[in-house]
This record gives sequence, C-alpha cells and structure tokens, in this order.
Amino acid sequence: MACNTSETIKINRRQSMRQMRRRSLAVACGLALAGASLLTSLGAQAADPETFKIGGVVSLSGSYGIFGEDMRKGVQIAIEQRGGKVLGKPIEVIWEDDETKPQPAVQKTTRLISDNVQMIFGAVSSASTLAIENLVKQRKIPQLVTMSADDKITVPGGSRYTFRTSNTLGMEQRMALAYTKDQKLKRIYGVTADYQATRDSWEWYRKEAEKAGIEIVGADFPPLGNRDYSSIADKIARSNADGVALFMTGSDAVTMVKQAGQVDLGKTRKIFGPVIADETMAAGVGPTSIGVNSGVRYHYTEDNAANRTFVAAFHKKYNEYPSSAAGEAYDGMSWWLDVVEKTGSWDKEKWVDAFANSVRDNSVEGTKSMRSCDHQAMQVGLWGEVVAGKPPYPAYVMKIVKVYQPNEVFEPCGKI
Repeated sequence: MACNTSETIKINRRQSMRQMRRRSLAVACGLALAGASLLTSLGAQAADPETFKIGGVVSLSGSYGIFGEDMRKGVQIAIEQRGGKVLGKPIEVIWEDDETKPQPAVQKTTRLISDNVQMIFGAVSSASTLAIENLVKQRKIPQLVTMSADDKITVPGGSRYTFRTSNTLGMEQRMALAYTKDQKLKRIYGVTADYQATRDSWEWYRKEAEKAGIEIVGADFPPLGNRDYSSIADKIARSNADGVALFMTGSDAVTMVKQAGQVDLGKTRKIFGPVIADETMAAGVGPTSIGVNSGVRYHYTEDNAANRTFVAAFHKKYNEYPSSAAGEAYDGMSWWLDVVEKTGSWDKEKWVDAFANSVRDNSVEGTKSMRSCDHQAMQVGLWGEVVAGKPPYPAYVMKIVKVYQPNEVFEPCGKI
C-alpha cells in the first residue's frame, strides 16, 4: 500500500501538538505545586518567623532630630528588660531617619514593610505620623505612636492599626489654657511654628483665651526650623504682653527660648507652651530656661515602682536621666510587647484587638488605659516648670508643679 506523504505529515503534526500540550500541562502542574509549596513555606514563615521585627521610623535629623535618639534609647531598654524576646523569638529593630519630613517617612516605611516587619514604631513629627498611618492602614500593619501629638492621629472611626500611648495636643493646650488662667495673665503674645498641628493648637487656644477675656496682643508664625527669632523677641519686648505662649517644640523651642533670653523676656513675662520644655530643651538653652513652664509628657521623678526600675536601668546604661521622648518610647513599647506576649499568637489582628482594650497598670506614669473608640491612651497630664537642678540631677530640670486627671484633659469619645 502506497504511503500518503501529506496524510502522514498531518498525523505526525497532531501527535506532536498533543505531546506539547501534555508537556505544557505537566509544567503548569509543576509550577502550581511549586507555588503552593512556596506559599505554604511563606505562610509558615509568617506564622512563626525567626525574629520579631520592628520598623522604627524616627527623626534623627531635621527640626525634631533631638528626639529620635532618645526614643531609640527608650525602646532599647524596653527590649532588654524582657530578655530581648517576645513570643519566644529575638526582637530585631530596624531604624530609619525620616528627616522630620513626611515623604521620606512614607518611603522608608514602605521599605520596612517590604522587609516583613511585624509593626511600625513612630514617627516624631505629626505630619510624618499621619502619612505613615495612611500607609499602615492599607497594609494592615500595627503602628505605635509615642511622640506625635496631633489630635487627628487618634479619632473615633480612624485607623484600626494605629495606637498612641502618649499625650495629644488637645490635652496639652488645655493645660496651657489652665496655666494662663491660674497665673491671671491678661495679655498674650503667641509664637507658633508654621506647621499644621501647632497652628491648629494655637487656633484652639486663641479662641478659648479670648472667650475667657484674655487679649491676644500679637501672633507670629515662623517656619519650622527657623534660626532667627530676634525680630520676634524684639516685638514681644516692645508689646504690653504679660505672657508669651510658644506653640513649638524641638530645636525651634530651644532657639526661641534662647533668643528670648537675650532680651530678658523671661524676667518680665511668663514664657510657657503646651510642650516646649523638658530637660533636653533646658540643657540646650541654659540658665535662661529657668522659669519656663510647659506640658510634660513624662518625667523621671514620677514616684512609682515601674518608673524607678526604668530610670535605674536607663541611667546605668547611658549615664543620664531619661527625657520625655525616651520615657514615652519605653512605656509604649513595653506595653505593646506585653500585650503581644499575652496573645500567644503571631496574628497581627489579634494583637490589634487585644491592645484596643488593654490597661497598663504598671505604666511609668501610673495607669494608662487604651480607649477602643479612638486608640488613644487615657492618662494623667503633667505640667512643669524649669528650675535649677541639684546633683546628681542635671543643671536644669523640670519640676512637676501640677498633675491633671484624665477627665480634666480628655474629651469623652462621644464629644470629639
């Protein structure tokens, strides 16, 4: 029988195509199995990682750069006091400098999340913190805030994943207003860093002060990071103000108070602000810081067992007393890690649920309770005055002159 060459070629072609389909199917199955295996491996890794990885985004440069290093020190003590582990795994912290700017904060947080951190710690500037908050909400990564004070960070119905264990600007501006009234100040000159959070805080204070019959005789809004306040200090000196309200912090507060001292403003007027002063500021300013009043977020003289233990450990390691930034960082991180340990789980959603309803009985500031409505810690408000220190304390220290109870400085959630 003669062979039909054309038919034979068609048959061979069909057989070849069937073989190719079988091979493609085999490859696809193999890839699917490999992918499933990889996902299983990654799932196991996520469920039981080798380390508990924390991404720390703080200011190590810029206007708020003086806070970042102290925050790192506070976190380090919190980790060391628990043997460097949580859930049986070593704790690793990856630190990033956001330069006190939102854009680098987001970029570096994104990189940290890609590096599989279990949580984000930071930032310092409220603008950076709010930018990070939007990112971690999308990525479902917990964020711990121990420094930024803008009220918008913790609001009812806000981010499920962001928690603040430190003060709000709202509580600090209420203390500043109370100080104004207690001192019977009648004429205020305000100096506010040109920054949204501080502008909002000043605007609230201005309205409430005017309602109380207090006159605002002048106001200036120098840029964040301003280096020359001499013209502002001169205007205040020529005004009839009996009080100078400074809505600023960090290097801005240091520069302003130092230059105010050059024209002896502190001798003729009360200088105060929601959060301008602590030992870090006083050390930067020197003797002209004496008499300045401010809200204080934490102080090492708080007399309770938890704080005594922390202060002793901090002083032993760094040969100095902890600043507000260090104390708040230590307190917040200790609280967070304790809650994570109690869950016994690597499920971040369980951490978030547990922290939203937690109470810190052994806070270095007494007792703090987390409000589930807005993820803001209820706590006392401290008001202090810079005085001359005596050995072994620094040359200039904050003396706590008044303690406000939580219900005096926080609005109930339903009224926010």
